[in-house]
Amino acid sequence: MRPTNLTGESADYVSAREELRQAEIELMRQRERVAGLRRRLPPGPVVEDYVFEEGPADLEEGDAPTRTVRLSELFTRPGRDLVVYHLMYGKKQTEPCPMCTMWCDGFNGVAQHIAQNVDFAVVAAADPPALRAHARNRNWTNLRLLSAGAGTFKYDLGSEDADGNQDSTVSVFTRDDDGSVRHFYSAHPRMSDDIDQRGIDLLNPVWHILDLTRRGRGDWFAALGYA
Repeated sequence: MRPTNLTGESADYVSAREELRQAEIELMRQRERVAGLRRRLPPGPVVEDYVFEEGPADLEEGDAPTRTVRLSELFTRPGRDLVVYHLMYGKKQTEPCPMCTMWCDGFNGVAQHIAQNVDFAVVAAADPPALRAHARNRNWTNLRLLSAGAGTFKYDLGSEDADGNQDSTVSVFTRDDDGSVRHFYSAHPRMSDDIDQRGIDLLNPVWHILDLTRRGRGDWFAALGYA
């Protein structure tokens, strides 16, 4: 099968493109195998019903009083999983992480689609006013934003160390019929001692678009703004 209807492709190009196509098919199948292994994980441990701070839904009410919400209350109805993205902002991370911000920019755009299947929230160590101010600057109008700065949620899930240094992480939780919440899965950027900054790439399309190009990712890094 030819990849395009263009003329003038050399025999070497056609051969190399076919080799690439077969590799892409195998990559897809490997992703499906990995996803299957993830789905077949046995039940994870029951976790503490952590408490977060949450502001009003309207980001413009940045200084409005906050309320407390528990982890179990983030599940909107039975039979749904909960996905939490750990935003690097707060404690030792005094400025919002540009890379995490890029991730959340994307999540905000697809939040209505995610909500059809699972519950989703963004958790940071920053206090609610600072978190909501950053969200207002980014126009994150579709994300549920929670502060965990006063609790051990981020430390327990591995996205914060004992000194308050932050790391990006994604965590998935399930809820039993009796209301108990279980940790199902977490992923971090560092996959091993020799593989850093690649563990959650699948969550963001920017990397995959760059990977389509001849130059690839290079040494590009996200920023909070561009000239």
